[in-house]
Amino acid sequence: MSASRISSSMGVGQRAMMNSQTALHTISHNIANKNTEGYSRQKTETFTNFPYGSGKMRVGTGARAASVQRVNNPYLEKQIANETSQMGFLEGRARSLGRLEQVYNEQSTEGLNFTMAKFFNAYRELSTNPESMAMRIAVKESADLLTRDFNRVNEQLADLRGDTNTEVAITVNEINTITQELATLNGQVQKVEISGGYANDERDRRDLLIKKLGQLTDIKWAEGEDRTVTISMGGNAILVTGTEARQLEALATPKNGNKREGDYDVIYHQHEHAQPLVVTDLVKGGKLGGVLQARDSDVKEFQDNIDMVAYELASRVNDLHTQGFTAYNQKGITLFDPIEQQTGASERIRVNAEVLGDVGHIVAGMDPDRPGDNRIANMISDLQHTKSLKDGSVSLDEYYNGMVAELGLRTQKANHLLETQEGVVRQLENFRESMSGVNIDEEVANMIEWQKQFDASARIIRTADEMLDTVLNIKRY
Repeated sequence: MSASRISSSMGVGQRAMMNSQTALHTISHNIANKNTEGYSRQKTETFTNFPYGSGKMRVGTGARAASVQRVNNPYLEKQIANETSQMGFLEGRARSLGRLEQVYNEQSTEGLNFTMAKFFNAYRELSTNPESMAMRIAVKESADLLTRDFNRVNEQLADLRGDTNTEVAITVNEINTITQELATLNGQVQKVEISGGYANDERDRRDLLIKKLGQLTDIKWAEGEDRTVTISMGGNAILVTGTEARQLEALATPKNGNKREGDYDVIYHQHEHAQPLVVTDLVKGGKLGGVLQARDSDVKEFQDNIDMVAYELASRVNDLHTQGFTAYNQKGITLFDPIEQQTGASERIRVNAEVLGDVGHIVAGMDPDRPGDNRIANMISDLQHTKSLKDGSVSLDEYYNGMVAELGLRTQKANHLLETQEGVVRQLENFRESMSGVNIDEEVANMIEWQKQFDASARIIRTADEMLDTVLNIKRY
């Protein structure tokens, strides 16, 4: 046996030891990242090393570690990202609807329905004793309480819109942070893989951030031949291209469509020389889309509804109140301050200052000098159940109760859809974990196997060394 053959055997053992070291290092990396979010299990790929010819024989030269690759299904990752985006949308909307429902909570608090009923009941009590000043005081107090409750609802809706705008601004900042890191990761992945390597950890991080970005807003993305991903929002606004990230901004802007004055729009900055674009209407998914829909659709709808209730109640009560006569046999004045338009009525509704100063201005009868005349009091109390809204189809009481019931059903449906979507995402995540996640038992078993292979490789080297010593010492015998 020639020394070169023995040296070749040593090379086989050496490469085998190096392969084992690489595999053991990869296993250690897997175990260390067991709980790292978005991590994909990695494995060492080994291939038969190039053999050499010896006469008619082809002699093998062991194995070589060709690469360390992650176990990952890109189609599953994309499906998870899409479903996560839908979950983010439902989460943003359900949370906002939950806050909105608390404003109209009629079960645990004495809400607006209670104060409206108290107001009309006070007029019913006045109709039983039209001359009573005590009954008029009760009417004044219930009217004042009612207007304060309208103001409370309006203020809480304004606070909700303010909180929603803050959430829009925070979400936009989160999007900018993620897109900036994605642009950096694009450069890292490109640098590693253009030179022939596998950017496993960088790709894991990039995939995770794409999913997080999709949870915040609706995106589309694709990977190019240069290994970078291009990401767009709403199909038009490019957020990431190559190693460049473009910024979004949340700014208070004038009223536009369903958006109220001062609410935030999402502004897209394509580059420093281009005119900023308003892209709010392009955002249809993710948490940002859900929050914007809740603000510009749900919150606006219920704000408009409560304004209509306040406007109709004040207008119809005032119309009747001015037809009668006061306790001083004078022509009646408005019970509430006149409201010129429906928009903002719940904010502006107030009891007439003259009525607050003197309850004798509260009207009960239709004609002067007619003791016991209670016709105006009866007509006002009947407004609670008179079908005067929506072309005479519903009463004030029915409309408000229906509005609260609709909000409850809408919130319940949103929570149910969110719960279902969370189940879908959880199922996909579990499937990904079974495929790409780290199984400690499996990794330990692999570690023991590669450790044995390392020991056997070392034995090959020791044996070859002993053989080489024998060959070198032949002349002694």
